Amino acid sequence: MFGNGGGEPSGGARSREASPRDMAIQFLARREYSRAELVSRLSAKGVDGDDIHRVLDDLADEGLQSDARFAEVFVRSRIARGQGPVRIRVDMGQRGIAEPLMVLAFEAESADWQSLACEALAKRFDGPGATPRERAKRERFLAGRGFEFDQVRHAMRHAWNDGA
Repeated sequence: MFGNGGGEPSGGARSREASPRDMAIQFLARREYSRAELVSRLSAKGVDGDDIHRVLDDLADEGLQSDARFAEVFVRSRIARGQGPVRIRVDMGQRGIAEPLMVLAFEAESADWQSLACEALAKRFDGPGATPRERAKRERFLAGRGFEFDQVRHAMRHAWNDGA
């Protein structure tokens, strides 16, 4: 008399729980994820570890998940944000990317780190600073962004030159 009597939604497809594969594909539909990120996210949703590894192996075989592709996209996006190589490497390591894949991703992008450091510095600050304290603040800014010592030094000398 009142609905299906069981208190459950009608229309079987909506009431079934998403499979581990469906959940992984939903994540990957939004952006690239590393395998380690997907393991963490699927575990948090209560998926069994063996099921996770089986599903992720299948997705990798089908080309739907790739740590190499993730690494390339990650490096490109972080460069666009004005981050340096040290920070990018640390962040990729936290996402489970192996060193050989990091090397390949950096080689594929071939960024001019010194120019990128100059751009980031000039965008944030009007000049090199008049006092040692102001200059140190600019150096810390670049170091926090993940630039190496020589890149910081180069940027401090050239960021405000025309055609840096």
